Amino acid sequence: MVIKEINDKEQKRRISAHILKALPNWFGIPEATEEYINRSADLPFFAAMDESKPLGFISMKENNRYTAEIYVMGVLPDYHRQGIGRALFNRALSWAKEHGYEFLQVKTLDESHPDIHYARTRKFYLSMGFKPLECLPELWGEKNPCLIMIQYIK
Repeated sequence: MVIKEINDKEQKRRISAHILKALPNWFGIPEATEEYINRSADLPFFAAMDESKPLGFISMKENNRYTAEIYVMGVLPDYHRQGIGRALFNRALSWAKEHGYEFLQVKTLDESHPDIHYARTRKFYLSMGFKPLECLPELWGEKNPCLIMIQYIK
């Protein structure tokens, strides 16, 4: 498995669609999933590849000159807990440092929501060094409270 930077927009769309549509427990709202697929095509994008097979990806965006954000990330279910998410995160972290960012941010579902899949997601981000910053209960609608997590990377 290697982590590759992907620059071709159509390849980004194919990879993100393949991965996100395999993760309905995290990406079960079709309109939101399509937005992730389309928007990530215009952003820095890294894929975990096993030869020509994509196993996971991470897409990054700039929030301001100090902060980069994990816009969207996913790993195929059969490959969870095998170090692929960590490898993708480490590549994104290197990218953020190379570009002079001081902070990384990620948004996920807050712990006030009982979803067990997002509990695993929060646990992953905590293990990567993120800390909870703020819950914005209305950002994604009251049924989906948004937790902003941050990490100082300088």
